[in-house]
Amino acid sequence: MTSDPHAPTATAPTVGTPTVSVVVPTLNEARNLPHVLRRLPADAEIVLVDGRSTDDTVAVARRLRPDVVVVHQNRRGKGNALACGFAAATGDILVMFDADGSADPGEITDFVRVLRAGADFAKGSRFLPGGGSSDITRLRHAGNLALSGLVNGLIRCHYSDLCYGYNAFWRHCLPVLDLAPGDHGPERQWGDGFEVETLINIRIARAGLRVVEMPSFEHPRIHGASNLNAVSDGLRVLRTIMAESRYRESRAAASRGPLRQPVGACAGAPAQEPAGALAGAPPRARVPWAAAGHPGIRVSATAHAWVDETRAERA
Repeated sequence: MTSDPHAPTATAPTVGTPTVSVVVPTLNEARNLPHVLRRLPADAEIVLVDGRSTDDTVAVARRLRPDVVVVHQNRRGKGNALACGFAAATGDILVMFDADGSADPGEITDFVRVLRAGADFAKGSRFLPGGGSSDITRLRHAGNLALSGLVNGLIRCHYSDLCYGYNAFWRHCLPVLDLAPGDHGPERQWGDGFEVETLINIRIARAGLRVVEMPSFEHPRIHGASNLNAVSDGLRVLRTIMAESRYRESRAAASRGPLRQPVGACAGAPAQEPAGALAGAPPRARVPWAAAGHPGIRVSATAHAWVDETRAERA
């Protein structure tokens, strides 16, 4: 391991190693990118999706990572940025990654490991042992728990952190997500905003894909202010839950057979057996990487995940 804490993480390629694309939505993140891009894996494809930044976001990205793939989103919102990034990414595995310094790049290795062990979708959770947040407010925490409970009740699954967007998945999940950049325009379309994370989680669960929740720690934004509004975005997430649930139920009722149940995820499914050396192992310790000394609360995990990291096979 290099002694430079800001150097890219290099992993020697091996036969059969999947390629990884890290999709990074940005909007005026020039000051945060030096803290983020240098710590992303050196052999990963970095797809930076810019939302018409007025600062030097694109120039800074190209200076730090000359190999960066820059995409300009065609509408506004995080959802549209992710859709544009997914369309441009070429990797076998796609990682959703925020540019504000809140996500730990070191966790990408954990996500890839559980995907290679058999998961379709690796979902970060701040509410599992080893995860947490020094950024989430009490209002957002309460809202997230309520919305997670609603989704779990409607689609009979067990998400512990519905509204967290640090996830990774295999390319074969893209048709399930059904997210396309669409046409250029000033008006938002379905899934263009922060509600995209909830939309993705619902569609993944409904499709019967194997979800493994991973402990993840959320750090405070390093520079700038978040565009997230707890009330308005929370209401948008609620509308998304109700609309996606009705839509999926109507499609299931009209299909020739019953909706396929998520493997090991929904009520009545066979329990996952602890497997491999990871069963019962303690979660990897999480330490702040980007900015130390920020005040905040650490959220302890109390919810039960359908398949957490300690029940996943080691690759």
